[in-house]
Amino acid sequence: MQFLEETVWAPLDRKLRRTASGHLLDQSPEKFGQLRDSSDIAFDGEALRERMAQDGYLFLPGLLNRDEVLDARREAAQWLMENGKLQRGTDPMECIANPEMRVAFEPGAAKDNAALMKVLYDGPMMDFYARFLDGEVLHFDFTWFRAVSPGGSTPPHTDAVYMNRGTDALYTSWTPIGDVPQKLGGLMVLEGSHKHQKLRENYSRMDVDTVCENRRDANSKRVSAMGKARTGGWLSQNPVKLRDALGGRWLTSEFRAGDLLMFSIFTVHASIDNQTDRIRLSSDSRYQRASEAVDERWIGDKPYAHSERAKRGVIC
Repeated sequence: MQFLEETVWAPLDRKLRRTASGHLLDQSPEKFGQLRDSSDIAFDGEALRERMAQDGYLFLPGLLNRDEVLDARREAAQWLMENGKLQRGTDPMECIANPEMRVAFEPGAAKDNAALMKVLYDGPMMDFYARFLDGEVLHFDFTWFRAVSPGGSTPPHTDAVYMNRGTDALYTSWTPIGDVPQKLGGLMVLEGSHKHQKLRENYSRMDVDTVCENRRDANSKRVSAMGKARTGGWLSQNPVKLRDALGGRWLTSEFRAGDLLMFSIFTVHASIDNQTDRIRLSSDSRYQRASEAVDERWIGDKPYAHSERAKRGVIC
């Protein structure tokens, strides 16, 4: 019989003043809550698929090997220290931020990080996806590595707008690379958002690499030589107003190294603001059945991602 790593996390502290994208979150029970723990069905593929259809996410504390995750953290933290992202003279594993540096995505911390590749693309993670997908698993070759500075966070969005040129049955693993106490600002998902039909048919069908050939805007942050991007990706910059509009609760947890939170590309998610002096480390990796269509932007030895090659022109 298989067992998960023993994980003990504190219940949500509703007295903690939480913000997301700078907006104070309403933590009343009808608007904010704890992620549902799916550890009890972690080795039952059919039950996992049923719960995914119901919840749009699976929270699996202790699914991954904690020591292996901490090895990945050690390699990433050392890279961050060598590249001036951490406060000199401190223990790299503590990830105390260099106050003069601002970080967000740090692909260099993932490059040549063999320990991280083992966590994401071998062992318990791949075994889990084989059960969940009930077939041969393909993972994206591009690895998103997040290093969130003090005060930083990620606004609400779905992953579909960034990777919807393949199958809809694509899933994200959000993996905390180290413990994430509540003040460090972990991920939160919007309850029931994967079932919101208008979101699926409109926003989630947009593509950040589709550009308007008949428009040019030199001030736009997402401009191709072909024209102006149709969308920048974020669904909203205000998680409070978004929840009020869509309903459901923002759901989160305290996280520990070894925990896994995975969700569909149609599930709205965001992160809580980092209220510490440390950098929060996490990775995003993507998985699907090998037999289904794949978004070629994220596959191969050198995925071309959101580069010029990815752009598709349309008349707006």
